[in-house]
Amino acid sequence: MLVAPLLSWFYTHARDLPWRRTLDPYAVWVSEIMLQQTQVKTVIPYYERWMRELPTIQSLAEASSEKIHKLWEGLGYYTRVRNMQKAAQTVMQQRGGVFPSAFDDVLALSGIGRYTAGAICSIAFNARAPILDGNVIRVLTRVFGIRENARMKETNAQLWQFAEELVTAAAIADGQSPMAKSRTIAASAANSRVRHSSFVIRHFLSGPCSALNQSLMELGATVCTPKQPKCNECPVTNFCVAQRKNLIDQLPNLGERAAATARRFAACVIERDGAVLVRQRPVGVVNAHLWEFPNVEVALKSSATATHAHLETELGCVLDALTPLATVKHTITRYRITLEAFVGRVNGRTFQPRAGEWMPLARARALPFTSAHGRILRRIADGHRD
Repeated sequence: MLVAPLLSWFYTHARDLPWRRTLDPYAVWVSEIMLQQTQVKTVIPYYERWMRELPTIQSLAEASSEKIHKLWEGLGYYTRVRNMQKAAQTVMQQRGGVFPSAFDDVLALSGIGRYTAGAICSIAFNARAPILDGNVIRVLTRVFGIRENARMKETNAQLWQFAEELVTAAAIADGQSPMAKSRTIAASAANSRVRHSSFVIRHFLSGPCSALNQSLMELGATVCTPKQPKCNECPVTNFCVAQRKNLIDQLPNLGERAAATARRFAACVIERDGAVLVRQRPVGVVNAHLWEFPNVEVALKSSATATHAHLETELGCVLDALTPLATVKHTITRYRITLEAFVGRVNGRTFQPRAGEWMPLARARALPFTSAHGRILRRIADGHRD
């Protein structure tokens, strides 16, 4: 009973997103990886820039580490982009550059889990593969009135089962001929908010499994939202247990979140002859391969004198002065980080940094920096333009 209203709603209300204008599995894959833990409005410019610069699996496989990290700069969770390149190299080496269509083969690629494999296979190949992300979990727990913690093993397995039953029902119910379906969808779209017929036809060609899975994601993203859901606009509100039992605000049950932890860092910007001192983060740490200014973690209530001393130890030099430049607040997983940046003046011109290298400012701006340090770099560059 859920499938028909979901499909009808999706055909007429789906957003025209750039990755929905193609069935290229590479493009679908790129979008799905970018969308992990990132909002659609943030992803769109990244996706469009990526597809201009690296339009094929081969171009990704052969790209430099610097280029892929620069294109990803600001999206965070950089392991994602390194796994993408590793997977692209596997496809080139083992499959002649042809992206696999079988679920198990897609799942075997680096950085691809059950959800992502299901999304790629269903969207690009109309495979009967279920999906379960945050949006889908919210929709299913509310529609079916599941009060148990969705992160628990048994509950999660139940949600996967529901998702599989829905995509299977969509495939089984697909009894119309292609021409009949094309006419039905085109007629429906003519009276909808969907303005691009090319989008409608391309989406139709992906099939009912693709449409069903995307309808669940779209519903969770635009209607069945975490707060103030638009239940009056929901195509399945008559079937929704949470709506009937007034449980909307209680579902999904995701258990208690880990407490946030505050951390404080101090960074030092040192300039010499038009160059700045920067360093690259090593392999195996958060934000590996990205660039940053020399910095050190300090106590939350570290005094100015103590912070000065910590930076001198980190740099291996004597600093005549530290001038405040900027304070950047950001979040990495459960950590709430305050980064205080200072402009440092070194005692003497024979300073040899303990780690890092002198980089012309123009060259530094072409490198992939961590998000917080990138903001500091832009602040410096803006100052040089004044």
